[in-house]
Amino acid sequence: MSFEQVIPNIPRAYTALAEWLACVVYIGILKKRYSKWMTAGILAGGLLLQTVIQLVDGMLPKILWVPGMLAAVAMMIGLLYACCETSFKNAAYNGMRAFLLAELVASLEWQLYFYLVHGKTWDEAWVRAAYIVVIYGTGYAVAYFLERRVLVDGNTMLQVSTKELLSAGLITGLAFFLNNLSFVYEKTPFSGSLETDIFNIRTWIDMAGFFILYAYHALLYEMHILYEKDTMENMLQNQLMQYKLSRESIELVNRKYHDLKHQIAVLRAESSADKRNAYLDEMESEIKIYEAQNKTGNSILDTVLTSKSLYCIKHGIGITCVADGHLLDFMEVMDICTIFGNALDNAIECELKIPEKEKRLIHLSVAAQKQFLMICIENYCEEKTVFRDGLPLTSKKDHAYHGFGVKSIQYCARKYGGTMSVNQEKNWFRLLLMIPLPQDKAFD
Repeated sequence: MSFEQVIPNIPRAYTALAEWLACVVYIGILKKRYSKWMTAGILAGGLLLQTVIQLVDGMLPKILWVPGMLAAVAMMIGLLYACCETSFKNAAYNGMRAFLLAELVASLEWQLYFYLVHGKTWDEAWVRAAYIVVIYGTGYAVAYFLERRVLVDGNTMLQVSTKELLSAGLITGLAFFLNNLSFVYEKTPFSGSLETDIFNIRTWIDMAGFFILYAYHALLYEMHILYEKDTMENMLQNQLMQYKLSRESIELVNRKYHDLKHQIAVLRAESSADKRNAYLDEMESEIKIYEAQNKTGNSILDTVLTSKSLYCIKHGIGITCVADGHLLDFMEVMDICTIFGNALDNAIECELKIPEKEKRLIHLSVAAQKQFLMICIENYCEEKTVFRDGLPLTSKKDHAYHGFGVKSIQYCARKYGGTMSVNQEKNWFRLLLMIPLPQDKAFD
C-alpha cells in the first residue's frame, strides 16, 4: 500500500490557497503599486491563476512535478511584483519567503486535520472549511506580526543584493527538497517509511526552513540599519569637518585680500596712468568676488554658503540666497552643516551635469512662516528624478553606498519635530523642510 493510499496528499486547491494567502501577508505589509481596488483585482486574478497552476501540476506526470512547482513559485513572485512597489529582485526574495511560509502552514493544517478530523464522525464539509479558516488564519496572522517587525522600516525598505537573493534561494530550495523527498523517493537515508514520519519530517523541515530564512532576513535587516546609521554619522562628521576647513580657508582668504586692498590703494595713489588704473580696477573687481560673502546673520550658515558659492563661481553655477540666518540659532552646528551642506552638494552635482552654464541655477531661502521655519533649496534639473518611498533614488550606480545625503537631511528635520518633502515640477527640483520654531522665534 502506497503512502497516498494511507494518507492522501494535500489537495491542490488547499495548496493554491495557502500560497496565495502567503503572498497576501507580504503584500499587506509592503508598499502598494496601485490603489486598493486595483490591488484587489490583481489579487483575485492571482488566486484564480494560482489554483489553475496547482490543479494542472497535479495532473502532470511525476517527472514534470518540479517544473510545475517552479511555475507556482514564479506565479507568487509575479503577484508580489505586480502588487507592490518594489524591484523584481526584492519580489523574488520575498516570493521565496512566502513560498516557504505557504508550505509550512499548508503542511501543518493538513497534518492536524488528518489526525484530529479525518475519518471521524464530524468530518463534514463545514468542519473542514472551519478548520482551514482557523489554522490558516492563525498561521498567517502570526506570520504577519513577525514579518511586519523586520520587513519595513518607516519610509525605507531593505534592498537585497544578488548574493543575498541567491542565498535565500539556496535555503528555500534545500528546505523544499528535503520536505518532499519522502513523497518522491522512499528509499533514501533521509526519507521516512511511515506516514507519521513523512508528515512530521515535512512539517518540521518547513518550519525550520521558514525560521532560518526569517532569521537570515532579520540579520540582513539589522546589518542594513547599522550600516545606514554608521554612514549617516560619518556624513555628519564629514560635513562638520568640511565646515571647519571652509571657515579656516575663508578667514585666510579674507586676510590675504584685505592686505591686497591696501596695496591697490597705494598703487593707485602713486600712478595716474589710465592703463594702470584699468588694471587695478580689474584686480579690485576680482577681489570683490571673494569678498562678497554671504551675510545671513548666522556664522555657520555664512561659512557653508560662502564655500559653496566660491565653488559655484568657479564652475559657472548661478546661486542666489535669501536667508534669515537668525532663525537657525536654535539648531546645533552639525545639523546646520548637514542640512545645507548635503542639500547644496546634491544641487551642485546635478547642475554640473548640465552642459549649458546659463541653465545652472540654484536658489536657497530660509524664512519663517507663522510657527514654522521654512528651508527651501531649488535647482534646475532636466533629468527626470525617480522617487521611491518619497525619496529620490541616487543616480550613482552603486545604490548601496550612496543616497544617504537626503536621508541625513530628513533625520535632522525629524530631530526638531519637522518634516522634509522633495518633488520635481517641470525642470525644477525642490527640497523643502518645515520645522516648528521655538516660541520666541515664531510669528503669528
